[in-house]
Amino acid sequence: MSRGVKGGTEVSGEYLIKGARLLGGEPADLLVRDGVIAAVGPDAASATAQVVDADGLIALPGLVDLHTHLREPGREDAETVESGTAAAALGGFTAVHAMANTSPVADTAGVVEQVWRLGREAGHCDVQPVGAVTAGLQGERLAELGAMADSAARVRVFSDDGKCVSDAVLMRRALEYVKAFDGVIAQHAQEPRLTEGAQMNEGEVSGRLGLVGWPAVAEEAIIARDCLLAAHVGSRLHVCHVSTAGSVEILRWAKSKGWNVTAEVTPHHLLLTDELVEHSPVGAYNPIYKVNPPLRTREDVEALREALADGTIDCVATDHAPHPVEDKETEWDAAAMGMIGLETALSVVQRAMVDTGLLDWAAVADRMSFRPARIGRLDGHGRPLRPGEPANLTLYDPSVSRLVEPSGFASRSRNTPYIGMALPGRVVATFLRGRPTVLEGKLQ
Repeated sequence: MSRGVKGGTEVSGEYLIKGARLLGGEPADLLVRDGVIAAVGPDAASATAQVVDADGLIALPGLVDLHTHLREPGREDAETVESGTAAAALGGFTAVHAMANTSPVADTAGVVEQVWRLGREAGHCDVQPVGAVTAGLQGERLAELGAMADSAARVRVFSDDGKCVSDAVLMRRALEYVKAFDGVIAQHAQEPRLTEGAQMNEGEVSGRLGLVGWPAVAEEAIIARDCLLAAHVGSRLHVCHVSTAGSVEILRWAKSKGWNVTAEVTPHHLLLTDELVEHSPVGAYNPIYKVNPPLRTREDVEALREALADGTIDCVATDHAPHPVEDKETEWDAAAMGMIGLETALSVVQRAMVDTGLLDWAAVADRMSFRPARIGRLDGHGRPLRPGEPANLTLYDPSVSRLVEPSGFASRSRNTPYIGMALPGRVVATFLRGRPTVLEGKLQ
């Protein structure tokens, strides 16, 4: 059955979504009018609305990504706010948090407001800038946290992602500072002295390949320290891209204490292992699998999946990290770390978590919309699909399968680890405050 808008292509501001399975439950109609959900179920009727056939589709609240690299300003050869948010919309996202490691670094009110305004101009999804914790990401003094919080961008999440705030005194000061405006410090947990020259996960595979190993303890030691610091000062800590089974146990312990600690996991750490560095489809040392933190072992992957299922890990975040071809298609040692993931995230989560029975679609909505919106303090996102709520929603077809072909991506970069892989599902439509940004799987 053809899916799409009936009765013309012009945007009327009123859409009747027919037969969508809300959070994977029973089919129901949704009426979207003037940017909000006007009615759900039998009351959802209109003679003037454009009709969207959603038979068999899952309706989810618009996805929220806590960890996206949009690269602008400074590395527009890899990504721009325009291209990155287009990729986000095609992936079902209505809001993304743009990380601070741009050039210049997003460490002042001026830079975060620039990124915020670029997002508003692009219009594909809401862009919430993440401010740097330290000036220039140098780890020496705090950035202008208060000024960024008071800016038009209203920054509430701060991170030196790509670098760890390794100085314990500086980390404590940052945690104390953001309490004044209910901010959160999102830590890239990597003890730098334990990872000097590291190229991949430390283990059997790194030993066989002769690559410098990246030990799990380098992540776990920082998480343990920062959980203790957050508890000591009574502040909020968010742990970026958790990757090891040991990290899961530390987080589980911290949460058992009632401490205000949250954490995220990436889609690629839920599915891929370090074995791919040795046995990829094109042979060993394929830099497409070089990422920070590195791909870990099968045992780590299982622990991460279980932690996401039981809520120890709060949410999924893409860590979408675009790079131009010349930065990835080179020898392993020189290659940049990172993978793109906005346009494949929901499919990977379906394969790793839903098709394995670990999460149902309501739980996916919780981990990919409700919780990340709460952590990032995003009003209007991560809201229930009920009358009166903002019409930020995604229609997803879980029944199809597709071969990943990055040439069709909206992202400017092509560094996906899933190229040629069959992944389930497809985002059919995305609505941002009642306006379709994607219909029939195509950008509007």
